[in-house]
Amino acid sequence: MTHPKVIKTQNDVPQTTDVTVYDEYGEPLTKQIACERALTVYLNWREIVTLMTLGARPDMLVLGYLKNQGLINDADALDSVIIDWETQSAAVVTREENASIEETLSQKTVTSGCGQGTMFGNVMKRLETLKLQTPTIKQSTLYGLLEALTHHNDTYKAAGAVHGCAVCKGTEILSFVEDIGRHNAVDTLTGEMWLEGETGNDKVFYTTGRLTSEMVIKVAQMGIPVLLSRSGVTQMGYDLANQLGITMIARAKGHRFQVFNGAENIVFDVKGGKHE
Repeated sequence: MTHPKVIKTQNDVPQTTDVTVYDEYGEPLTKQIACERALTVYLNWREIVTLMTLGARPDMLVLGYLKNQGLINDADALDSVIIDWETQSAAVVTREENASIEETLSQKTVTSGCGQGTMFGNVMKRLETLKLQTPTIKQSTLYGLLEALTHHNDTYKAAGAVHGCAVCKGTEILSFVEDIGRHNAVDTLTGEMWLEGETGNDKVFYTTGRLTSEMVIKVAQMGIPVLLSRSGVTQMGYDLANQLGITMIARAKGHRFQVFNGAENIVFDVKGGKHE
C-alpha cells in the first residue's frame, strides 16, 4: 500500500508545558499541564471539522477521522497530508471521488466525546450487516495486558487531563496514543491500521475512557472484537456491543474487571491472582 506524502511546516509540537500553581498553603509549585490545540481538517480544500487535540500524531488523526466518518475509503488514492500548526490546519488531498459528501456532511450527530465529538453520515446504516467473530481470551492474558499498559500513559502521568487508547495483541501493545479526547485517540489508531493494511480480528482495543456508542462504533469499524476499558459503560454502548458481537470488558484495573458482554469468550483461568 502506498502511503501519502506527509508535509509538516514545523517539528512535532510539545505535549505538555510547565506552569506555576499554588497549593492549599499558598506555596508556589511548578506543574505540567497537557497542551490543547485546535486543528481544522480540510478534505480536498473543503473545511470539514475542527478537532481539539494534543497533536501527537496529527496526520494519522485526520486520516482516521475521515475514514471513520466514511469521507475517504481508498488509501491508495491519497496524495498528501499537510500539517501546518501556524494556521492550525490539516489538509488531506485525495484523488478519490465522493459523490455523496454533501449528503454525508448534512447528517451530523454531536456525540458524548470529551468536549464535543461529531459523527457525520448514517454510521449505523454502514454497520447493519456487521457481526464480529470474537475469539476466546484468557483471564491471565487480560491481567498481563493490564500490567503492560501501566508502563504507558506518559502524558497522563505527567499532566493528567488526557485519555489513552491502544491496539493490542495478546499482552503486546502494538500502538498507544494519548489525546485530549478518547475519540481523537481511536481515530489516530484507525488511521495507522488503515494505512498499514492491518486487520483487527485478532486484536484487543484498550481505552481509558468510558465505553459509549461512539467508542463501540469506531472499534467495530476497525474490525476489533474485544473492547477493554478502565472506565464504565453507557446503555447505548452496551446495546451496540451486543448487536455487533463485541466482547465488552470495563472497570478493568489491576486484577479487577467486569465483563458486560461476551463472558462466554473469557477463559477464567485465574483465581485470587494465581494461576490454577
